[in-house]
Amino acid sequence: MNKSFIKHATAALALTLITLGTSGCSDPDPVEHNPAQYDLILTEDANADIGHYKLPQDTSILKEPNAEQIFYGKRLLNETKRLLPDHVGAEMNCNSCHISQGKVPLGDPYINSYNTYPRVMPRSGTEVDLEARINGCFQRSMNGTPLDRESPEMLAMIAYMKWLGQNTPKTQKVAINNAGKVDTSLVADTARGEKIYYAQCAACHGDNGEGLKDSRGDIVFPPLWGDKSFNIGAGMARTYKAAAFIKYNMPMGIQTKGLWGHGNVLSDQDAVDVAEFFAHKPRPDFLGKVHDWPSGKKPKDARY
Repeated sequence: MNKSFIKHATAALALTLITLGTSGCSDPDPVEHNPAQYDLILTEDANADIGHYKLPQDTSILKEPNAEQIFYGKRLLNETKRLLPDHVGAEMNCNSCHISQGKVPLGDPYINSYNTYPRVMPRSGTEVDLEARINGCFQRSMNGTPLDRESPEMLAMIAYMKWLGQNTPKTQKVAINNAGKVDTSLVADTARGEKIYYAQCAACHGDNGEGLKDSRGDIVFPPLWGDKSFNIGAGMARTYKAAAFIKYNMPMGIQTKGLWGHGNVLSDQDAVDVAEFFAHKPRPDFLGKVHDWPSGKKPKDARY
C-alpha cells in the first residue's frame, strides 16, 4: 500500500478522533450507553442522601413537550460562536469550558445550574440569577455582549439546563462537584509551565495558543491567549481557578464509551505552573472589572 496514502489516512483518523473528543463541537453523547448515577442531597444538608439522579440520554429529549427548544439550547451551547456571532467576540463556545455538554463531574457541569441560581456571587457582591450568570460568561469568557434575557436563545439554553437537571426540586441538588481543588499555596513556575504547555497542550491549543478549527472553520479547541481568547475578567484568566480545571480535565483523553477520559495526568504543581504560563499571556481587557469584588476580598490570583 502506498506509504503516502497510509500517512494521510492515519492523520485523518487522528483528527477525527480529536474532533469527536472535543466539547466545542456537537459531539456524541458521551454517556448514551452507560448513564451515570449520582445521589440527591438536601441543599441545606450535604450529608443527607435522599435518592438518586440519573444522567438522561439526549434521545429522551424527544419525549419533552418543548423538545425543539431544548435541542436548540443544546446546539447553542455547543456552537455558540457560529450561531451567535454578534454576541461572541472570542473564538469560544460555551462548551469549550463545560465538558461534554455540561455532563461531567469536575468539568463545570450544568446539572445543578437551574437550581443553583439566584445566588450571591463573591465577584459582584450581588445576587445573580441564571440569566445574569449566562450573560456574564458571554461578556467575560467569550469577550462578547449579553443576550436579551427574554430572547429565544436565552430561554433555549436555560431549557436545556433545566432538562439536564431532570426537575430536581429546588430544595435538593445532585451530589456532583462542579470543580476540583488544587493547592493554592503553591508558587507558580512560569518557565516550567511553558515546558509543560508545549509537551501537553500545544498539540491541541497551538504553539501560539491560537487553538484549532476544523475544515469548516468551526472551533475544535479554543485559543488560550491572544485577541480571540477569553478576556482578563474571565475565571480562566485566574491561575488557581484555571489550574483546577486543567488538573481534572486536561490533557483530554480519547475513549469510545463511558465518561470523558479527562485529567489525572498533571500534578497540582504542574497544573499551577501551566495555568500561570497561559493565563498571564496577553488577552483582551474587560472594562467591567472595575466593579468586581466590591467588598475588597479579591482573590490573590486575580489579574487586576
